Amino acid sequence: MKVAVGFSGGVDSAMVALMLKEQGHDVVGITMSLWDPSFNIPLGAKGCFGPQEVFTLEQTQKTAQKLGIEHVIVPLAKQYRKAVIDYFRDEYKVGRTPNPCVKCNQLMKFGFLLDSARELGVDFDYFATGHYAVIENEEFLKCAKDPSKDQTYFLSRLKKEQLKKVLFPLGNFLKEDVKKLAVEKGFEELVQKGESQDFIQCGDYSLLFEEKDLLPGDFVNTKGEVLGRHKGIIHYTIGMRKGLGIGGLKEALYVIRLDPVKNQVVLGTHPELFSKTLLASEFNNLAIPLDQKNGKAKVKIRHGKNLADAEYSWTDSGSLSLVFDSPQASVTPGQIVCLYQEDTVLGSAIIDSAL
Repeated sequence: MKVAVGFSGGVDSAMVALMLKEQGHDVVGITMSLWDPSFNIPLGAKGCFGPQEVFTLEQTQKTAQKLGIEHVIVPLAKQYRKAVIDYFRDEYKVGRTPNPCVKCNQLMKFGFLLDSARELGVDFDYFATGHYAVIENEEFLKCAKDPSKDQTYFLSRLKKEQLKKVLFPLGNFLKEDVKKLAVEKGFEELVQKGESQDFIQCGDYSLLFEEKDLLPGDFVNTKGEVLGRHKGIIHYTIGMRKGLGIGGLKEALYVIRLDPVKNQVVLGTHPELFSKTLLASEFNNLAIPLDQKNGKAKVKIRHGKNLADAEYSWTDSGSLSLVFDSPQASVTPGQIVCLYQEDTVLGSAIIDSAL
């Protein structure tokens, strides 16, 4: 069987390639080239998007050579700009908080990368990645054995069709076991170099925007009273408390809403952060029977957030509503809400509002 591995050159993707090769499969590493030098991002820290990519690709090629596998770099800068960068900017400009990693998985890694690799002549039967998740019967997306590394939240926007020919070889491994394997096989340098979870390499999202998108405006309270000045709504997200520059008040204030029409950041008290009901759209149903429109589920409203109990209802048009058993803090429009039944991902949607 010929398997294409989404190859970042990090320890996870390298060990996936090694495992598959040792199992006797014909393995080829495929790596996305995303950097667009028209963006003014300085050379800096680790991240998916930035000028550091030229060095990352060199290291990736060296790792592939060490593994003894074919390696193909797939140029996707134009697709990435439209599918991820433009989406990221458009969402922030309308007062929402996007999740570029989820969008990248959905459209880039499991979409354009595979299509473009085939156009370049790369032939393969299955696509494998270093994600920590499990696919059961080529259909159901399930949580990884290592709960601290589980990445089902980031994969929950994949369609059922995308899961059919995908392999997640690390889903039943602990991260520590993968690191031990890397050391045993002579890839200790990959363990030592660490990992990057950042979007852009310098961490300053404002560099992706034009000056007209960075206009300062007013901080206001829920009564509309002006409390101070903000430096542009793209710098803020629901639940944010630090760095507001608002002091001398009786109690701490948090960002509870963004108003792009008035260019205002609405601040409120901690109790005002909580919501009992969530409304979302573009529901991606992965495991709920089509005739079951209501039910109970465990819900995650952001990566790393604890699961919350809720009742759900959804429609064929993609609308989803949730009523939490207990009010939840910082429900954020633009983020993903993911539904679970035990270790199975039921589906996900994009948060629109909370009440």
